[in-house]
Amino acid sequence: MSIDPYYRVRAFHSFVSETLHEVGPAPAQPLVKAAVAVVLENPFAARWVEDLSPLTAPSASIGSELGRRAVALLGGRPVESYGKGGLAGLNGEQEHVVACITTVFGDALRDAVGGGKAWISSASKVTGPGAQIDIPLAYKDEVYVRSHYDAITITLPDAPRPDELVIIVAVASGGRPNPRVGGMTVADVAAQNSH
Repeated sequence: MSIDPYYRVRAFHSFVSETLHEVGPAPAQPLVKAAVAVVLENPFAARWVEDLSPLTAPSASIGSELGRRAVALLGGRPVESYGKGGLAGLNGEQEHVVACITTVFGDALRDAVGGGKAWISSASKVTGPGAQIDIPLAYKDEVYVRSHYDAITITLPDAPRPDELVIIVAVASGGRPNPRVGGMTVADVAAQNSH
């Protein structure tokens, strides 16, 4: 699937982080975090528009495409965590990003990454090119699994330009290395879901 032609796409950017070891015991498997960003023209830049539904209506296509690309970056590992977010250029509004990543987008993202029952953590802001954003990650089937609270930091040197939006999806193959702050576990969620 490709992104709906309503959105004028300038670029895609992909990021992968693979952690083999931290302080303490090495994890059984490396932690792989990946993110994909798409840079879009903002059709509502520099003007007030009451109805943002034109940004939302075709947004499933963004969720599907970014999800598909992010899963591929994990190299065959299943998705355990996900997150979303984006940046609006200086002539745009945070609300323009949020309109692109509502439930319409989120349901398509869940389908693309193999399911997920938890709400998808998000972050968004208005900024210029080169800004950093931390896309939050949380366990895909239960947001209260503390071991999977994490983030991936994204920087695009040339985006967003003032009249652009950047929409971002992040995924991870697991939780933080050596989590030990207690709380609900992935195994607890699996046990609850088996009843």
